[in-house]
Amino acid sequence: MQSRPKLLVLSVSAGAGHVRAAEALCAAAHRWHSGVEAVHVDVMDLVPRLFRKVYAESYLHVVEHHPALWGYLYEKTDHRRKDSKLQRLQEALERLNTRHFASMLARERPDAVICTHFLPAQLLSRLIWQGEFFRPVWVQVTDFDIHALWVHPHLSGYFAACDEVAWRMADRGIDRAAVTVTGIPILPAFGEPLSRVECAAELGLDPARTTLLMMSGGAGIGGLDALAERLLGLAGDFQVVALAGRNERLLADLQALAALHPGRLSPLGFTRTVERVMAASDLAITKPGGLTTSECLAMGLPMVVVSPIPGQEERNADYLLENGAALKAHDAAGLEFRVRDLLARPERLAELSRNAKALGRPDAARAVLARVLEGLG
Repeated sequence: MQSRPKLLVLSVSAGAGHVRAAEALCAAAHRWHSGVEAVHVDVMDLVPRLFRKVYAESYLHVVEHHPALWGYLYEKTDHRRKDSKLQRLQEALERLNTRHFASMLARERPDAVICTHFLPAQLLSRLIWQGEFFRPVWVQVTDFDIHALWVHPHLSGYFAACDEVAWRMADRGIDRAAVTVTGIPILPAFGEPLSRVECAAELGLDPARTTLLMMSGGAGIGGLDALAERLLGLAGDFQVVALAGRNERLLADLQALAALHPGRLSPLGFTRTVERVMAASDLAITKPGGLTTSECLAMGLPMVVVSPIPGQEERNADYLLENGAALKAHDAAGLEFRVRDLLARPERLAELSRNAKALGRPDAARAVLARVLEGLG
């Protein structure tokens, strides 16, 4: 091992969560392990443009426009035989389009690798089996679920979001001793104490009023602007913060809506300090991605989850609902009903908040790093 341990964190930009988990691990290494070098590489930067378009962009298109198809594929691939013709074809295509992967490993010379997506885990499993890579490889699963695509031989260990996922990993043949329950890595900022009053002031919000944070509408329930307009029609003294991200058209639509509801709607574009927005909020209305929900849990922010993608997001939603940290809205009318009920029953909202806080694992990234570095001796 080098005098200064080097960790290579590998993600795939098919959805933002895998990349955010990798960034969280690197940020945690920088903050708590100054003697450790952590390097993040997106495997999609190593493949031809056509493969990247098919692999990453097609996933996003199917998830957004054909969620039922994605649900079918999710279940089908979870039960596919390892030696099937389709499996062999997929592996051959991945080998052909990731030729720069081995060169990157030789250039970086890591002491250990952490994968936040199943593709690099699969590639490394094959290299270890072929005797071409000899360093420990760890896998961080980024949902409250486990799928067959994540499970590969010859790897050093897995990090699970919760006890049930760890149990199900063992049921799939992973050595229970190789599984550590850490939660899903999020940036250290989500574990810091933040002042609601100060964060609200930064956003021009009244800290004494109930604040709804809207982060996603979802294809099956309506656009964010339409949902915000519907909620603003409810009676009650509350305010809404709506995050448009990098969608400039959506931001413009929200700003036009805000002009009709002065002092009640605050549209925001892309922000790198979403934890401060969460600190000023009482309820998040969001899709149940693994990273987003983990961030909310760490902040003690209860959720109404909308339009979960069939597959991993449905499993995430189940976990939140079973543990009393969220409610679920099947459509716009259901969302309006849930929000109206919570506004009328602040004690119920407080209960959801307590449950969310109890589930939160703000130190997940730190726990992952501790286990990986322990393995280096």
